[in-house]
Amino acid sequence: MSDDAHILVVDDDARLRGLLSRYLTGEGYRVTAAENAADARAKLRSINPDLLVLDVMMPGESGLALTESLRRDSGHELPVLLLTARGAPEDRIAGFEAGADDYLGKPFEPRELLLRIRAMLRRATPPPPEAPTTLIRLGVLSFDVERSELRDASGPLRLTGGEAALLTALARKPNEVLSREDIAAALEMDEAGERAIDVQVTRLRRKIEADPREPRFLHTVRGRGYVLKPGI
Repeated sequence: MSDDAHILVVDDDARLRGLLSRYLTGEGYRVTAAENAADARAKLRSINPDLLVLDVMMPGESGLALTESLRRDSGHELPVLLLTARGAPEDRIAGFEAGADDYLGKPFEPRELLLRIRAMLRRATPPPPEAPTTLIRLGVLSFDVERSELRDASGPLRLTGGEAALLTALARKPNEVLSREDIAAALEMDEAGERAIDVQVTRLRRKIEADPREPRFLHTVRGRGYVLKPGI
C-alpha cells in the first residue's frame, strides 16, 4: 500500500484530531476526519478508506462498540487501529476481541503511530496479480498463502488484516509449532501480550473450523504455541 492510502481518523478531541490529520497528511496520506462514531458512520457511507484510526473513549457510541458493530453488521474488513488512554492489558484484549487489528496507548509518539499504520497497510495489501499461487487445503476451504486469501466453493471469505496475517504466518510453516513470540513478530504486534495472540487465534478458528471448540486444523500445543495442520 503506497503512502497515498486514505485514512479515516475518528476522535472527539478536536485538537488531537487536527494534529493527527495534519501529521498523516504531511506523511503523504489522504485523511478524512470525524468527531464521533455517528459522524464516522456517515462518512463511511460515502468514502471507502484503507484504514480507520479510532479513539476508544468517545461520548455516545465508543470506539470499541463501533469496531464491533462494523465487523458484525457491516462485514467491514478495513484495518482498525484503536487509540486510548487506557493501556492496561485487559483494555488491549477488549480491543482485539472487538475486532481491532492493533491498539496504541496515549500518549504516543507520532513516529510509532506511523510505523503501526504502515505495518497494518502492508498486511492488508494483496501481492501483485503475478504472484505465484500456493494453496493450503483446510477441508472445504482453501487458503492462498501468497495472496492471504481464504476461499470456499462460493468465493473469497472475509478476514480482517490481523486474521489474514496470522493465518499466513501459520500457513507458511505448516505442521510447525510457532510460539506466541514468533506469531507476534509476524503480525508486528509489539508488546501485545500472550492474551492478544490467543484472541486472534480464537477469532481465526471461528472462520476456518467447523467446531472451534474441537479444532481440526489450528491446534494449541500447550506450553509451546500454535500449529496449523492442513488437510482434506
